Amino acid sequence: MNATPTRLNRGDTLVLATHNRGKIAEFAALLAGYGIRVIPAGDLSLPEPEETADSFTGNAALKAMAAAKAANLPALADDSGFCVAALDGAPGIFSARWAGPEKDYPDAMRRIHDRMGDNPDRSAWFISVLCLAWPDGRTETFEGRIDGHVIWPPHGENGHGYDPIFAPGGGGRSFADMSDAEKNTISHRALAFALFRDTCLPVAA
Repeated sequence: MNATPTRLNRGDTLVLATHNRGKIAEFAALLAGYGIRVIPAGDLSLPEPEETADSFTGNAALKAMAAAKAANLPALADDSGFCVAALDGAPGIFSARWAGPEKDYPDAMRRIHDRMGDNPDRSAWFISVLCLAWPDGRTETFEGRIDGHVIWPPHGENGHGYDPIFAPGGGGRSFADMSDAEKNTISHRALAFALFRDTCLPVAA
């Protein structure tokens, strides 16, 4: 992280370095009110770089820097994943890949359930690392984490990805049971976003 963070200004354009519709919707809600024009990478026909790093931070930086350089604009990327204690932290940075090219998250959730078996340790967590990159190569990174546990069967109609099998804290409601507004106050991405907001965004209108 730079010693002197750089803030975005009202009226600036920010590339959102993701093609994931669920993430785009979450970030659109989180960024509302800051006077920042947000453009998803897909709207600029930017390719998705291969995630070759061995950490959330590394992959977020790869995506953010690729978008910033290609668009010649500041870019914000998220790398996040679902980590299960009984699976030694898997799927972790491979969370999206577990769902395959068709993004079959019901199958991925079933595989987690099957691999956990009767293991009594149901603890799990979500991690999100945000990286803001500038075309000149400067970056800022912010990490958020929320702990909870795996529930089965999946339930809830909202959210995306592994939300239907994750209940934060010790409760029984999954992320998918929550409204977007409720989830966005406690999620891993919201926690990382709060750090990003305080460091890099203008004061909200």
